[in-house]
Amino acid sequence: MKNVNIALIGLGTVGSGVYKTIAMQKSNIEHKEGLILNLKKVLALEYTIDIPEALKAKDFEHDIIEDKSIDIVIELIGGVHPAKEFILAALGAGKTVVTANKELMARHWPELNAAAKKNGAGLYFEASVGGGIPIIRTIWDSLQANEITSVMGIINGTTNYILTRMEEEKESFESVLGEAQRLGMAEANPKSDLEGLDAMYKLSILSSMAFHARVPIEYIYCEGITGITQEDIAYGQELGYTLKLLAIGKKSGNTIEARVHPTMIPVTHPLASVRGAFNAVFLHGNIVGDIMLYGRGAGDMQTASAVVSDVIYAAGREKHRYTTFYNEDKVSAELSFENNWESEFFLRIIAQDSPGVLAKIASVFGSHNVSIASVMQKGQSKDSVPLIFITHKAKEISVKRAVDDIKYIPEVLGVANIIRVEN
Repeated sequence: MKNVNIALIGLGTVGSGVYKTIAMQKSNIEHKEGLILNLKKVLALEYTIDIPEALKAKDFEHDIIEDKSIDIVIELIGGVHPAKEFILAALGAGKTVVTANKELMARHWPELNAAAKKNGAGLYFEASVGGGIPIIRTIWDSLQANEITSVMGIINGTTNYILTRMEEEKESFESVLGEAQRLGMAEANPKSDLEGLDAMYKLSILSSMAFHARVPIEYIYCEGITGITQEDIAYGQELGYTLKLLAIGKKSGNTIEARVHPTMIPVTHPLASVRGAFNAVFLHGNIVGDIMLYGRGAGDMQTASAVVSDVIYAAGREKHRYTTFYNEDKVSAELSFENNWESEFFLRIIAQDSPGVLAKIASVFGSHNVSIASVMQKGQSKDSVPLIFITHKAKEISVKRAVDDIKYIPEVLGVANIIRVEN
């Protein structure tokens, strides 16, 4: 039986879940894994649950770093600072670190990876993407025989909850957001979720692991859901689509595209059935084909499951694993990043209900090599009508240039929304 001494930094929602999980599952882990998990110290600004006084760390350096008996440090305070300093200090002391910190990993992974490798310490981060969904470990330990060419995921529960409620209850974005905040499904300041930043950090980690090449956040296109209206969702439904905030990564040869944005997907797509606060990742390997992993992407016990799994995984290894791809601040010279990707597009254009306007719009699309797959006009009005276009596959830049020109058609009153479509 092997003893593993642990220090826990942060006792918020996830930290409390980790504390409870270790206590609840201690004997079960001993029986299944031959490991005795001993929580020696807990460091927190506020102790949100009752823990013994002897466990409370008064000084990070003295009580955790200088304690040579502590093997693993769990960091769950989030954000970049002081989390980065805590992790680097722990790695510098040769202690393995387990973290759920997606922003820190996305922004400073090369530095943390180098520090871990230099000091022979482990760095594990399963809980940084997908909460309780074991996506990182699946890529690392189960899909080694594959070249993964695409990942597409719903990896932010807050936005998926909001879009699901807008679709099911026919409510406005503002109304559903307020409800989500009251229920604790959205933060008081939900910017990171709503603007796609949370999903962007996660996609950086996920696509880097999937494509065996570091994908920095600077190379990820990011667009949130704040511009989505009930009309977009309703018209999409009429055309057989559901709307999701997707994190999308694709690799062809040495070229990678990575993007986060609202996306129309057919109601028959596996991701279309992912409702509420649930997450899912859909990926394609050249040998295994399509795989989807589904589950809760957040929550105290769900994320704790991934954190404690990393602790067990790290404790059971004689030699720690590090990324074997080029993992530096500058991207590999062998890689290129695509910003003019190809997809279908949903466009909602507001125009006067007058003869010839459809032909004028179609002509502009054609001049930019954008082919129209279908058109839907909703209602009749002397003032304005919405025109819904679905294009065939077209280049991102071509569609944007077409839209810029369409705005100058006298009968066009505005382009209400442009939403990408994935099949």
